[in-house]
Amino acid sequence: MEDLPKLKVLTVDDNRTNLQILQVFLKKLGHQAIPADNGEVAVAKYLEERPDLILMDIMMPVMDGFEATRRIRALPSDRWVPIIFLSALDRDENLVGGLEAGGDDYLSKPINFVVLEAKMRSMQRTLALQQHVSDALYRLQTISDNVLEAIITIDTNATVISSNRAVEALFGWTPEELVGQNVKVLCPEPYRAEHDSYVYEYVSGGPPKIIGVGREVPAQRRDGSIFAAELTVSEVRMEHKRLFIGVIRDISDRKRAEKQLQENAHKLQRYYDSSEAENQLAQALIERQLMREELDDPLIQYWLTPAQNFSGDVLAAARSSSGRLYALLADATGHGLTAAISTLPVLTLFYRMAATDTPIEKMVFEINQQLRESMPVGRFVGAILVCLDTLRQEGEIWIGGMPRATLLDSCGSIVHEFVSSELPLGILPSEEIAVTPERFKWLAASQLALCSDGLLEAENAKGEQFGSERLLAAIAGQPVGNRRDSVQAAVLDHLGEEGAQDDISLLLISCPEVRKN
Repeated sequence: MEDLPKLKVLTVDDNRTNLQILQVFLKKLGHQAIPADNGEVAVAKYLEERPDLILMDIMMPVMDGFEATRRIRALPSDRWVPIIFLSALDRDENLVGGLEAGGDDYLSKPINFVVLEAKMRSMQRTLALQQHVSDALYRLQTISDNVLEAIITIDTNATVISSNRAVEALFGWTPEELVGQNVKVLCPEPYRAEHDSYVYEYVSGGPPKIIGVGREVPAQRRDGSIFAAELTVSEVRMEHKRLFIGVIRDISDRKRAEKQLQENAHKLQRYYDSSEAENQLAQALIERQLMREELDDPLIQYWLTPAQNFSGDVLAAARSSSGRLYALLADATGHGLTAAISTLPVLTLFYRMAATDTPIEKMVFEINQQLRESMPVGRFVGAILVCLDTLRQEGEIWIGGMPRATLLDSCGSIVHEFVSSELPLGILPSEEIAVTPERFKWLAASQLALCSDGLLEAENAKGEQFGSERLLAAIAGQPVGNRRDSVQAAVLDHLGEEGAQDDISLLLISCPEVRKN
């Protein structure tokens, strides 16, 4: 087992539950957790507690994670404190923004604690190496202050004139053994064979390539082992004599630490590249399920925009064998890939059952049962299911855990509202669900408007939500064919420079009037 130091970890998240989970997890690993519920508190706790590591959320009130990181990095410090961002926002610009703000790593929410534990171990090793480097530098500084560096004096023939006791500790040669030998005995090949020519070239009037300049060189101990050293050479000219004084420091620890940091950076890059490749493949597969040609039905208009690379909202439409139009709008818990995966069973069952004129009641039962069997506890899917018989001008709708749906007339005015009557799918056993779709008719050309809560709750820079009133105002007075674009423009105008924090979806279904001959 690695003997790694236990860390004092500053955990920053505005969600109290997340803080408690992190505190329990870190304590289990033997670390000390210091909680902070926003960026401003985090900066204060950083100054007060001097943590070894920071787990920083991005989206927080008062001060977000990016600003808190910038302020922490601006503070004077004699040591490196790693900052790992924890956020549900895993788009490229958020990752780049975090690194530019001073972050060192990134972990997406929901947190994968296996990955977090691995990152903690990696940071422990890096911080341990940093401590070794710091200790080495401190020792070297102490040696320098007390003239205890390895100091060797040679003449113009490269013969050792004197050496101090630190040379013995570093090279294994006592001063008595080293004096009188050529200094190249401390150099490994091929430098040993060429060393005399370097000295002769300079003594004969050549350029001062190394005089007064510190440089890294390989050095060889008496036992033949080679180590990285820093060499500084100064020249002393006396009346009839020229001497060269070399100060040698062992920088093996520093080089090992630099190598480890480079390896960690390469590992992080490989991990990021691998994750990106997997995300692109997953995105392509999921988009094939989402963007099916059935959505091009002339009675359907839709808008779907994800908060991240993957959408937890899904839209689907299909014609049955008898010509009925089935439609679905669903919203899975969370964001990103995890939420998108939750919706795949829903899409598969929907398209299979819609083709065979399956009643909505049975569709709800089957989808709920599939989610109960395949998804972990705490994952569920809100859904709206619609079935229209356009020849009879009648339909059915079922809503579970979603915003209300609205039947609009040709002017965009409300004819009827359908309110959610059930919990989202995947929570209760199917036998405990009382599925009673609401039946409705339309006498004149109408339109059903369905949306996810991400649309209604979209916040602008002032914290104002878009809301149902703005939605209906964007639709009112608009021709049926313009309503989607009108809503989209209104939402984007409301958000301004702010990005959507949740997936946004809108589904408009035309209910045509059948002309009697």
